[in-house]
Amino acid sequence: MQTRVSTKGQVVIPSVLRRKLGIEPGDPLEAKIEGDRIVLTPRPKAKRKLRIQTSPVTGLTVISTGGPQITSPMVYAALEDFP
Repeated sequence: MQTRVSTKGQVVIPSVLRRKLGIEPGDPLEAKIEGDRIVLTPRPKAKRKLRIQTSPVTGLTVISTGGPQITSPMVYAALEDFP
């Protein structure tokens, strides 16, 4: 597989390779020189820290990942198509 270096020094990693290695936009890569080659290695993704807290909306205990919140209407919409 071949790719090119842009005028800004950027290289596109072909989608086939990204999918095979599970590389997503924003993922960190380790870059190093081995002989006359440039080697890019995906760095391990940080694990999300879970924490237990009380929902300010319902007052119920919930597990939070610090990510985006999912609302009840979003859950109901997702479950409508569930068998």
